[in-house]
Parts: sequence; structure tokens; C-alpha cells
Amino acid sequence: MKLNAGIITDKLQETKKFYTETLDFGVRFENEFYLLLHTPNHEAEISFLKPNHPSQKPIFQSAFNGKGVYLTIEVNDIDKVYKELKDIKVPIEIEIRDEPWGDRHFAIKDPNGIGIDIVTYTKPEE
Repeated sequence: MKLNAGIITDKLQETKKFYTETLDFGVRFENEFYLLLHTPNHEAEISFLKPNHPSQKPIFQSAFNGKGVYLTIEVNDIDKVYKELKDIKVPIEIEIRDEPWGDRHFAIKDPNGIGIDIVTYTKPEE
């Protein structure tokens, strides 16, 4: 089984630019109302769909309202990714930090207001 999360948004071009240029995602498929992106390692995908498109049934027409969704991106070297994003002036919503349960992470937002938690998992403190 494979999961592909989808977000309904009017911001397809801004979203494509953010994910491809900021996070190095690739484009798997794109047309005038749908965008399918993949992570750099091709292991996960996320899709974006224009709201109110006539090809879609009502369940897939309402635009995301900017709240109640977050994404987590696990990386091998959190400090390297943090520095790279800081160097290109991506706004950091939560500064890099270590959590007692083992995460080392920071957070940014995409053009749709979705919080993106970028994390390296480590062993929890004893």
C-alpha cells in the first residue's frame, strides 16, 4: 500500500516553485489543474489540485483553508538542511532544537500555510 497526501489549492505554481526549488522535490506529473511531486529520493509523493475543477467530484473541490495540516520530512543531516535553508533565506517558523523524545528538528511553512517539520530522529534522552 502506498499513501499520497493531496492538498487542494489555487497556488499550484507557487507550490511547485517552493517544493522544487526549496526542498529539491521533483515533478512526477503536471497538468493545468493537478501537480504530483516526489521527494528527492523518489520514496514519497504529495499532490496538489486546483479547487472547483469541473473534472472533479464535489468531495475534491473545496480549497484547503490553511489550518490543521502539517508535513514531516525526515532527513539524515538536519544541521546541513537547516543551514542550506537559512542560507537561501527561507523563513524559519521554529528554530532548530533538540527534543527530549529524540527529535532534532525545525519548521518552515509552504505557500499554502502548511507547517513542515524537518527532522532527524535520534534516541531519546535517558
